[in-house]
Amino acid sequence: MSATDTVPEGPTPHPRSTLMLAIGAIGVVFGDIGTSPLYAFREALAQSAGDGIDAAEILGVLSLAIWALILVVTLKYVLFLMRADNQGEGGVLALTALARRSLGTRAKVALALGATGAALFYGDAIITPALSVLSAVEGLKTIPGGAALFGEPEIIGLTISILIGLFIIQGRGTASVARLFGPICILWFLAIGGLGLYHILDAPSILRALSPSYGISFLFSHGVIGLFVLGAVFLTVTGVEALTADMGHFGRLPIQLGWFVLVFPALVFNYFGQGAFALDALETAAATGQPFANQDWFFLMAPGVLRVPLVLLATLATIIASQAVITGAYSLTQQAIQLGLLPRLRIRQTSADHSGQIYLPAINWLLLIGVLVLVTQFRTSSSMAAAYGIAVTGTMVVTTCLAYIVVRHHWHWGRLPAVALIAPFLLLDLIFFGANILRVIEGGWVPLVVAAVIGLLIVTWRRGKRIVGAFEARQSIPLADLAAALAKRPPERVEGTAVFLTANPANTPGALLHNLKHNKVLHARNLIVSVRTADRPTIAPEERATVERIDDSFTSVVLKYGFMETPDVPHDLTMQLAITPMKTSYFIGRNTLKASAEEGMPLWQDRIFMFLQRNASDPTDFLRIPPGKVLELGEQVTV
Repeated sequence: MSATDTVPEGPTPHPRSTLMLAIGAIGVVFGDIGTSPLYAFREALAQSAGDGIDAAEILGVLSLAIWALILVVTLKYVLFLMRADNQGEGGVLALTALARRSLGTRAKVALALGATGAALFYGDAIITPALSVLSAVEGLKTIPGGAALFGEPEIIGLTISILIGLFIIQGRGTASVARLFGPICILWFLAIGGLGLYHILDAPSILRALSPSYGISFLFSHGVIGLFVLGAVFLTVTGVEALTADMGHFGRLPIQLGWFVLVFPALVFNYFGQGAFALDALETAAATGQPFANQDWFFLMAPGVLRVPLVLLATLATIIASQAVITGAYSLTQQAIQLGLLPRLRIRQTSADHSGQIYLPAINWLLLIGVLVLVTQFRTSSSMAAAYGIAVTGTMVVTTCLAYIVVRHHWHWGRLPAVALIAPFLLLDLIFFGANILRVIEGGWVPLVVAAVIGLLIVTWRRGKRIVGAFEARQSIPLADLAAALAKRPPERVEGTAVFLTANPANTPGALLHNLKHNKVLHARNLIVSVRTADRPTIAPEERATVERIDDSFTSVVLKYGFMETPDVPHDLTMQLAITPMKTSYFIGRNTLKASAEEGMPLWQDRIFMFLQRNASDPTDFLRIPPGKVLELGEQVTV
């Protein structure tokens, strides 16, 4: 089976519809990678500036940047990974779900990779808004007289104000302004592409950098410095994960169309323009005997009269790029909750028309705190750039490993063809990852610390839930046995329907046993309901419920949801089993946790798990159950 066999082709979309989706994708998907020219070339060139910069170094750095866009973005993501989708959905957790389904009993390997990728993504989500907005605002220093007006305190203050405003408006939803994202980003790409194309004429010989020989020669002639430069060159492809992560919203074709028609040419023209501008400045400095220094090439390319409009446009573009990463963090968290990697968090819909537009207050404010800490501690985009690459390269290594599982076990390729396809991409990822690891001391430790904290939370949550689940399994009895016993000695019956929520519908829920023990009554109709998350983004309505009648008193119900969906238990029970909401009560087991150093997890991990459990969203909110219809019953569990 080939890669093209894995995605069934639906009806051909209308060209106008594809064009509109492509415009929307340009505003959401490419915001992060589209703002990389603000700092990527400058920072890569800065790594080789220790003993001065010559023409060969400008050509070498530019060649590496262009070929990073070709190999990493175009070949790996746009042409290959966008075909390894999960029913149209992409991203590291969507790929994880597909890999888990393909591995069967060995699914833990895929889940561990997915958890690692998700943890690294949060580091990226904190750094992107801080770095991109700060780099745009720093452009104010390049306007005529701007260096005297805008010192570091003013730049930091303005950046913080923009970022706080951005995070504050998240709770109100962005649907009203999202329609402007596409046109603004199209204007941005046209502007940076035109600016670069204009300056290529300064030194047409810069086009020689299209040959990979300049980049390869640079790496071999610069030793360890070459690896530092390679780590900085990777800034040109940051944001590439968004291409697959947002595939479910726009589709593969519109994203590919946006990349090849506008985004890729604009980026290439701009990087060539920056290189030509730097090369021309180098030749001028040599001719006049003046020293040559690395500068903010992006903003200096613009004539003085256009610099203020360019700074304003860059700020808008970086806000849009930050918005895409923030909403990506919301979506990733929702998927992680559905896959059982994180505790339930309060999720708010911000649009009545688009289910994918959500807001998670806890994630929003944690991201804002992280972003503000980065801005105030690093203070310049150059200082912060060193922290950027590790999170992205780490996620890319994970994505490539998951892609191998999909190619080998879902597409059913042989081992040799699968290795032949994946090995070059993995080698490229590992080279970039190794180059960025060298920058740990400069700031690369930041995303690693963030990822380690998130990883610890994921491991603790899953381990604690396993301990609680094992306790509940020991305390429960098979539902069929209870039904048979109650049929022989029926308790007092009351009218209405009782819904008992449980993880295992084959066993008697603890809440049901406590209700019989303490209240000594049984409802006329009892539904034992389990909510499951499938390894698919969505579940068709006709596949939502699996119903098994135990006897006249008990019915077992399994409700399935995709990992991109938000459960709505009352609505689906009403639709599937015709329950009467006013005559229905919901029973939920809520155990009291007790820490112990002698059993279960270590005491410090117990404390973390108990904190997560206490601060998890109420299951009634998560499952959309009316609070006034819920009874909670449970007992003490030692973790």
